Amino acid sequence: MNHLQELIDWFEHLSPATVDRVPDFYAANAEFKDPFNEVRGTEAIARIFGHMFTQVDEPRFVIDSRFSGEDGVMLLWDFHFRTRGRRPQAIRVRGASHLRFDAAGKVVLHRDYWDTAEELYAKLPLLGAPMRFLQRMGRA
Repeated sequence: MNHLQELIDWFEHLSPATVDRVPDFYAANAEFKDPFNEVRGTEAIARIFGHMFTQVDEPRFVIDSRFSGEDGVMLLWDFHFRTRGRRPQAIRVRGASHLRFDAAGKVVLHRDYWDTAEELYAKLPLLGAPMRFLQRMGRA
């Protein structure tokens, strides 16, 4: 099994018990950026993944596609989770991750791309209706 497939398998089976494997896949000074975070280093990256398990229930990634090029790999994914509260809701967020690797095959850059308004806020119980209204107004 190649290193990329091992990384994908880790993403797809990520759990509180496996978050500590970040240094197995990421270089010590790796950069991570998503719409909410921008950090450097394996400890900070592990905190972001670990925090996910405190914020939502049943989080899991499903990698749909991968594209390789000179500048690294692009993974297309769905992130599934359940909201917490009186009326838990199943949510799916679609996104992509751009990964660059060092000579040892460890991630040195992990940049996530996804639309927080369409993929998250519009699906949440309290924010959903106003966000969908604003989206319709923008299309008018």
